[in-house]
Amino acid sequence: MAALRSIAISYELQEDRVLAIVNPGHPETWSFWLTRRVVLALLERAPKFLAGTSPLVQRGSVEYRGELVAFERDVALTTTAKAITATPSEVLKTGATAAELAEGLTITSQGEGFRFELRGYRGGVAAGVMTRAEHQRIIRMLEVAVEKAGWVNPAPSTAQPVSPRQIRH
Repeated sequence: MAALRSIAISYELQEDRVLAIVNPGHPETWSFWLTRRVVLALLERAPKFLAGTSPLVQRGSVEYRGELVAFERDVALTTTAKAITATPSEVLKTGATAAELAEGLTITSQGEGFRFELRGYRGGVAAGVMTRAEHQRIIRMLEVAVEKAGWVNPAPSTAQPVSPRQIRH
């Protein structure tokens, strides 16, 4: 199992899939192809999951929860912006060659963070615990890939958040 420390996400036109490379450029790298179905399902469920696990949103009054979700997301993206770097094209090519099809993606609430786990059909596994801000950043990276792909991105849920503990696909 590869310990997830960093991730690169790229839409690959030839595959019509999203390439997720765990620990790009390092010896313990692992790469996965994420299908449209998996990515869109995650993006559809993520807003409700994040809102339902947010202490800030839960403390706020119901009428301001949408604004609190947006505020929390903006703060997360701002605080993680410095950690974003361009992945060299050679690393992306190598990752695409070695990638296996992801059979599962699980995100579980773990304390104040989230456990993110990718499992592949050939037995590859990459997992790690990340902060709420890092999780928000990965969701944004996937949204950018979906925009680049031209896939339809479901509108975020505006329903009152529940307290889910896990997203699984």
